[in-house]
Amino acid sequence: MRRLGLRARVTAGFAVGAALLASSMALISYDLTRRTLLDERERTAVRAAYFDAAVVSTGLDTDQPDVREVLRSLDTGTARRPLLYLDGHWYARTAETTSTRVPNALQQRVRAGQPAVQRVRLAGQPTLLVGVPLPDGASYYELTSLRELEETFQVLALALTAVAIMVAGAGAAFGWYATRHSLRPLTAVADAAERIAAGDFTTRLTPATDPDLTRLSTSFNDMVDQLARRIERDRRFAADVSHELRSPLQTLSAATSVLARRRDHHDERTATAAGLVAAEIDRFQQLVNDLIELARTDQPAQRESVDVGSLAREVCRAHGLSEDLVRVEPGTPADWRVDRRRIEQVLVNLLENATRYGGGPVAVRLSAAGATAIVEVDDEGPGVPVDDREIIFDRFVRGRAAHARAGTDGTGLGLALVAQHATAHGGRATAGDRPGGGARFRVELPGSVE
Repeated sequence: MRRLGLRARVTAGFAVGAALLASSMALISYDLTRRTLLDERERTAVRAAYFDAAVVSTGLDTDQPDVREVLRSLDTGTARRPLLYLDGHWYARTAETTSTRVPNALQQRVRAGQPAVQRVRLAGQPTLLVGVPLPDGASYYELTSLRELEETFQVLALALTAVAIMVAGAGAAFGWYATRHSLRPLTAVADAAERIAAGDFTTRLTPATDPDLTRLSTSFNDMVDQLARRIERDRRFAADVSHELRSPLQTLSAATSVLARRRDHHDERTATAAGLVAAEIDRFQQLVNDLIELARTDQPAQRESVDVGSLAREVCRAHGLSEDLVRVEPGTPADWRVDRRRIEQVLVNLLENATRYGGGPVAVRLSAAGATAIVEVDDEGPGVPVDDREIIFDRFVRGRAAHARAGTDGTGLGLALVAQHATAHGGRATAGDRPGGGARFRVELPGSVE
């Protein structure tokens, strides 16, 4: 299972904490309220039962008492029902009854001369039983319905549950807001890191944004400063070395050109050796040029309005290819906001790669998806194996097709330069299959079209 993000975890923590707190408070409130109301109802019922028992005792203190009239004289309302046990018989308000709903344990206690109170369910309804002993072995019972009180408890439970749910939701909303506010500085750090990864080493964080994050901002800026200085030092070193190599290479190239022109005056072995030296010197010069270009790729892209369609046709003409290879998809703007030098280098390298390893280019497609400009170069070669589609954009790495054609004079930096130029625009370079066979190299340039 994928782990939840920090914001989701904090939000869930707030929600669970609020739910637990609200549930605990709801349970405590419900229990206290229930106990209070039941105790109050029980005290009221006991007082009423004792009063009615006194009335019944007085009414029975005659020579020939009328039990039903005595019970009818009680003001019990509809919530209380009187019940009398006298001389082995049970009497209700309307007539003598032979059945009773009073538990035996309660009867025995009352007959022993002790008053008793018990909550029971009669006919599915909650009922409070109060038993009061009377003179001469008689017992008076009063059944008080608790149905109204039980309905009150149900409404109270629903209300407290709704409150707990709302509190949990409010906790989740507060957690989401708190994490959004708290993570805003981290979002700024992430945005700055993305811009730095794209080559913009002028990006810095403002230390005054949040006093609690001053140390983070300062440390981050110091890290970027050190990184920028190190990259600049490495870039300058590579550029200096490459420039220093140019002069002796030019001298060697001039000398080999002389040998090449006088090839007919040498024996076969000497002529072959001279040809190999000349080829390696040319390759060395190309490698030096690529290294110089690679050292320049760490600089931010200098975007300007460029007619990439015309630029692609110029590159095709310069390499002896047909302009008909360039296809601009319908709806694609003519002008893109890109670095002209970098895009020209991308087109040159992709076309040369297709020529060397892909049997020649068959299409150069220019299109747009939203604000992202897309350059695609198709070839009719063997394609790029899935395992090689990532590593071929690394420096000095060749795919299997290049190894299969060991006679080529590539430097292993062409596709690395393509990837670097795409990254400088905030995009990426990928390799895939062309429908119908061959390879398709794709460069995405976000924010280059409107």
